[in-house]
Amino acid sequence: MSRDQLQNWLVDLLAEMFELDKSELRADSNLYADLDIDSIDAVDLAVKLKQMTGKRLAPEVFKSIRTIGDVVDALAGMTEQAA
Repeated sequence: MSRDQLQNWLVDLLAEMFELDKSELRADSNLYADLDIDSIDAVDLAVKLKQMTGKRLAPEVFKSIRTIGDVVDALAGMTEQAA
């Protein structure tokens, strides 16, 4: 899956999970400041990503994620490692 496809998939997921407007979701959108996602929501997102990808984000990666682009990078890294 390309980074654009990953971002589109993630935007759809975020919009569905947190009732966000897709038009406001960009790669540089901060999950916490811009989208009002709290730490519990972030854990829910990590669990959902694990369910959908079959892979768990490493704790150090999870802690460093701040933006939608960071999540896309983490997902791309996980898929590149699997290839």
